[in-house]
Amino acid sequence: MTVSRRDFLATMLAASGIRFLGAEAPSPYAPVPSPRQLAWHELEFYGFLHFSINTFTNREWGDGDESPALFNPTDFDADQIVEAGRDGGMKGLILTCKHHDGFCLWPSRYTEHRANRDYVKEISDACARAGVKFGIYLSPWDRNHKEYGRPEYLVYYRNQLRELLTQYGPVFEIFFDGANGGDGYYGGAYERREIDNLTYYDWPNTWRLVRELQPDTVLFSDAGPDIRWVGNENGIAGETCWATQNSADFAPGHADVARLNRGDRPGTNWVPAECDVSIRPGWFYHTHEDDKVKTPEQLVDLYYKSVGRGASFLLNVPPDRRGRIHENDVASLRGFKRYIDATFGNDLAAGARVSATSARPGFPAANVIDGKRDTYWASDDGVKTPSLTLDFGREISFDVVRLREYLPLGQRVISIIVEMSGGRGGAGAWHEFGRATSIGSCRLIRGPSASATRLRVRVTGASVCPALSEVSVFTSAAHPA
Repeated sequence: MTVSRRDFLATMLAASGIRFLGAEAPSPYAPVPSPRQLAWHELEFYGFLHFSINTFTNREWGDGDESPALFNPTDFDADQIVEAGRDGGMKGLILTCKHHDGFCLWPSRYTEHRANRDYVKEISDACARAGVKFGIYLSPWDRNHKEYGRPEYLVYYRNQLRELLTQYGPVFEIFFDGANGGDGYYGGAYERREIDNLTYYDWPNTWRLVRELQPDTVLFSDAGPDIRWVGNENGIAGETCWATQNSADFAPGHADVARLNRGDRPGTNWVPAECDVSIRPGWFYHTHEDDKVKTPEQLVDLYYKSVGRGASFLLNVPPDRRGRIHENDVASLRGFKRYIDATFGNDLAAGARVSATSARPGFPAANVIDGKRDTYWASDDGVKTPSLTLDFGREISFDVVRLREYLPLGQRVISIIVEMSGGRGGAGAWHEFGRATSIGSCRLIRGPSASATRLRVRVTGASVCPALSEVSVFTSAAHPA
């Protein structure tokens, strides 16, 4: 469909809230994402690097009494680590700068329980060279520090956070783990220390420090404030997974996992889900797991169940005792990337003729196939169940449909049905291909291979007039290997 200059200009200006030649953008449906959340939504797939003293003690959680001398990678290569993630399609990497044992991967001025070189700098510099965003994990629980459980520890924790936010360039995300309190070697003495995780950490003041030092950083915990835990460590979002939640009902360490998995509708805050999972059974490297690395097929399935449900996909790839990503992990990542590229590299909807049962001036139906995330089709106010029809002008074979809402206007669509017509034996009747709820940032609908000459997207439920930025159609790769 040809877009006129008038419609083009109207769309550009109206998307910014400017009226032009009768074009008026739909009113936002609150809550809406912040600029830092919108930038985070663009990433979709990024990695975790669990690398610490546990790598060398063959454990998942250290007690806090480990000798720093145990941390001794024999062939550390920050570029190899980062490039393995980048070549697997990751757009960012989050490093465990300090896990629960309190061991630091950088020469912090505030502790002797640390590495003898600055691994944080080497990884962050490698990320910069590779064009990969850098993030940090700083465990709130510290089983080594003598003041843990007392007010003085918060000063220590924030001092270390300040170091990480001022010495290593831009940080796209901080991952605040929910594990806290219990036994450890606090100051060298073995004991058990319990804390009230609703009040002890004084999170609002820690979050305020981050906003002051790096306002573009998104903050993760099992309650946000920017992105939330999905409620499991399997990398799977709910079939319905809203980007909104009622944040007043949640606090770090106190969250309903079922609600985290699906979100809240309606919700008072924009707090989309992050799906974390490891490429191996454990989070840290263990030699005995070298033959248990997730296959490309398994990673593809996780991609559809995380990114394909409006969440992000955070995949842990732990460096080994050499200080490199193991060859088996690298091979699996590359197989996954080949599948993603082969599947989503050719949009069959490009060039289709698009029509809609309702389109407001300046927001034509053709915007859903222009390949841009910042333009969109919108129906007239009051039209909550419009439909879009894509006419390919030929028979196509496909098995994946991707939908995106225009997020600056909020999550507006409740449910949709995708139908097809024509193709082998299809005649002119419409047949259901698939359906979905909670479209949001991205919704991938997979089905058996089908053929059609036309595709129709019917909005079957919406809180206000829909605003869709993309409808794309793909044929999945035969085998992700």
